[in-house]
Amino acid sequence: MLVKARSLVFDLFGDYLRYRGGEARLRSLVSLMGCFDVPEPTVRVVVTRLRKEGWLSSRRDGRETVYALTDAAWALLDEGRERIFHRAQGPWDGQWHMVIYSVPEAERGLREQLRKKLAWFGFGPLSSAVWLSPHDRTGLVREAFADEPAVQLDVFRSRSAGAAADRDIAARSWDLAGLDRAYAELLETYRPRLAGYRAGELQGADALVERMNLVHDYRRFPFRDPDLPPELLPEGWSGRLAHEVFLEAHGLLRGPAEACVDALTGAALPEEEAG
Repeated sequence: MLVKARSLVFDLFGDYLRYRGGEARLRSLVSLMGCFDVPEPTVRVVVTRLRKEGWLSSRRDGRETVYALTDAAWALLDEGRERIFHRAQGPWDGQWHMVIYSVPEAERGLREQLRKKLAWFGFGPLSSAVWLSPHDRTGLVREAFADEPAVQLDVFRSRSAGAAADRDIAARSWDLAGLDRAYAELLETYRPRLAGYRAGELQGADALVERMNLVHDYRRFPFRDPDLPPELLPEGWSGRLAHEVFLEAHGLLRGPAEACVDALTGAALPEEEAG
């Protein structure tokens, strides 16, 4: 419950509360979290822990406590939002961007952290210490570990022998078949629901919960999907369609979900954000 509740707090701020002043009274958070069957005592425990960990700040307004995300939390949230909602545009130049790393054996935790960050940035392991991406994100890797002297990074740009070799490299560096099956399962779940979303069948808390579940189900993909250009993908790839369905569903549920948030918090979406 605590893990779920922590995630909900970030999602509520990221998708809703950021457009309503970026703050929320404790009673508003309790009302919102109640839509997801999170009891008030759990909400209090979660926000207290998030404040101690530096993700939330708090202030008093009369007898009430008002919470807001810290700058560090917003940075983390915005980075994730960028990966979830946007895809690389334009043709691929055929260049692979490679990171070769060396981390002392005694720093296994740091090595695992590096691998997770490489995957988050869209790199895949061609071999255990050689990771590559068709996108130029080596600067992000260098920046993320600039303060870790134990991490030795060497970066290169290179081309393969041609299109067939490129597709083979992609197939060896990522589990594209498994990822495609996961995207297909997401489509099976949400694509049939689009008609109901368009018809406005979900209102109130039902719409809010559905939209949050949609985001929860979709956001695991940026950790797995390197956002490869079309020429590196297998035929019949489900990822692009899944992204389109996600964006459409997210947009269709926006109105009723935001109306629910407004009703529970007493907030009103500014006109400039309502379009």
